[in-house]
Amino acid sequence: MEFVTTALPALSDAAGLIFQPLVLGYLVLGVVMGLCIGVFPGLGGIAGLSLLLPFMFGMDPILGLALMIGMVAVVPTSDTFASVLMGIPGSSASQATVLDGFPMAKKGEAARALSAAFSSSLFGGLVGAAFLTLFILVARPIVLEFRTPELLMITIFGLSMVGILAGRVAIKGIVAAGLGMMVGVIGEGAFEGELRLIPASWVYADSGSIEFGIYQYLGDGLKLVIVGLGIFAIPEIVALLRQDRAISDRSPLGGGWMTGVRDWMANIWLSVRCSVIGVIVGVIPGLGGSVVDWIAYGHAVQTTPDKSKFGNGEIRGVIGPESSNNAKEGGGLVPTLLFGIPGSGSMAIFIGAIALLGSGNIEVGPSMLKNNLDITYSIVWMLALANVVGTLICIAASGGIARLTSVPFALLAPFLFMIISFAAFQSGQNLMDLVALFAIGFLGIMMRRFDWSRPAFLIGFVLSTPAENYANQAVQIAQSRFRKGLEDGLDYIFSPIVIVLIIITVISVVMGLRQAKQIMAEGAVDAGQKRAPMIFLLLVLAFLVAAQMNALAIPDYAWRDRVFPWFVSGVAIIGALILLVQMMLRDETHPLFADREVANTDNNVHGLWSTLGWFAGLLVLTSILGFILALAAFLFAFIRYRAGRSTLFAAGYTVAGILFMCVMAGLLNRDFPPGLLQSFVTLPWPLT
Repeated sequence: MEFVTTALPALSDAAGLIFQPLVLGYLVLGVVMGLCIGVFPGLGGIAGLSLLLPFMFGMDPILGLALMIGMVAVVPTSDTFASVLMGIPGSSASQATVLDGFPMAKKGEAARALSAAFSSSLFGGLVGAAFLTLFILVARPIVLEFRTPELLMITIFGLSMVGILAGRVAIKGIVAAGLGMMVGVIGEGAFEGELRLIPASWVYADSGSIEFGIYQYLGDGLKLVIVGLGIFAIPEIVALLRQDRAISDRSPLGGGWMTGVRDWMANIWLSVRCSVIGVIVGVIPGLGGSVVDWIAYGHAVQTTPDKSKFGNGEIRGVIGPESSNNAKEGGGLVPTLLFGIPGSGSMAIFIGAIALLGSGNIEVGPSMLKNNLDITYSIVWMLALANVVGTLICIAASGGIARLTSVPFALLAPFLFMIISFAAFQSGQNLMDLVALFAIGFLGIMMRRFDWSRPAFLIGFVLSTPAENYANQAVQIAQSRFRKGLEDGLDYIFSPIVIVLIIITVISVVMGLRQAKQIMAEGAVDAGQKRAPMIFLLLVLAFLVAAQMNALAIPDYAWRDRVFPWFVSGVAIIGALILLVQMMLRDETHPLFADREVANTDNNVHGLWSTLGWFAGLLVLTSILGFILALAAFLFAFIRYRAGRSTLFAAGYTVAGILFMCVMAGLLNRDFPPGLLQSFVTLPWPLT
């Protein structure tokens, strides 16, 4: 009764706040800005909200919230364009959509994939808003039940998706996940600050040397945006460039707008389940968009009888992740609004922006539910409205945007590489960001070539930090509980929630391993010769052995920084050795020796090294001239000589690209990577 008497007036007040022309106008403006941000790969909600921060100070609270909610709600919708049409993850929440959405675009089914994705996104967003409405006052005790053991099990469950996404050779997926986790632990340990996978000689190098610069950069670890773009975007750009054609050789969109909607309706229960997954994962702080789409994709694979189409254009592989990544926004607002705990990076900026609104008397957390319940429900309803408006705008704009698939890729590639280089640089504002992007991109190219699961690698990277933190915390707390008594310790570790999650995880692993031979997470790859796949495996094994030796070298007093990399690298080494033995015993027709370079020889017009040379040249020129001057030279030379266009066309393309970069940097208040030239000559912005 108390809930009803409190909530009903608040709902009425919320409706009065929202349905004002000015508020709706700001909501639509936020939606449009969010769609523009989401279309560009690698930027996402964090960049968008950062753009809005300077304007939040002193703004009317409901107008500022309308602007921010409009943007946050639709980024997971608009990032579908890049994932489906270009094979580049628009953000961390749309990485799984690439696996089946992009193959559909290449087959001329872009319209079908986009309409199914937008329908799923709309439904997921509405489910998230409905969840937030119903549980905004009762979710508090549920969320509080998630302690360290429960959070650890959620993380382990996320890792169990490796079994689903491992591909035809399950052990390769496990080693790929281990490799991703070891890349994730590079830098200072979270507990004792011990350096991991950084040579001691770099630590003691001169401050002006290259080694010292690399040491300083790696000390903070690699950023998700760089790893995500490097593992997925760079390999797809290079692969399409080598074929020297458009993304799709058919009509830009193809038919199928209503087919996609019917596909969603036929798979409505999959959309419901994945939306619920998105809400649940969104509620848990720290997981959010970087893992929810993989869990949903794994569930879609698990529940599909014929798994052979996954990776080749299976519509369920689009519907699952797109339903979950929009629903997670509603779930992510639960800890944000109820406890003031950001569920993701964008939610952290959202909390900071709320403090700037109006007179600053709005404070997220329990006090917001007590003192500003009408504004709380306004946020919920605006979330639902923004999803509807965003979906309608996306459908209206799809025709024009999708025509990019028929443009020769040699004209799109330099623009895309310019965008992802800029996005990568924003993660750390360091020239080493571009070096890391190139290095991870090369690893992604090799993993794609030899059919190593890139999704498994990315899951390992994303979950390495929470897995290590939760594992160490759980062990410490359990030890103190066991000192009080065996029963107290067991009750802490094996709570009902943990037991349920253990059962679900075991079922997931067993099903994934049993069905591995039917799953081709990134499409079928023909077997090639033995030599190249074995060399790549040996290089992976060498890295894992170096990681194991580095972990053993960490002093005993810093055991909390040593145990996790020691254990993970040990498991991955065992898996790699098993692979090596299998390769020695099998003939070259086995899937172990999958090699796209051999399978696609007839389709590749240009060589790998010559294609990579263009991007390496941009990196070298940036280190000498700075990003803008290097970019101008790169764009002109690429369009003139690689794309074969006229000098006038190349000059116009270059000017347009530089202007676009300057506008983006000006709006986001960002600088460009400087080179050696800037150390000797004072230049005006943007050349500085």
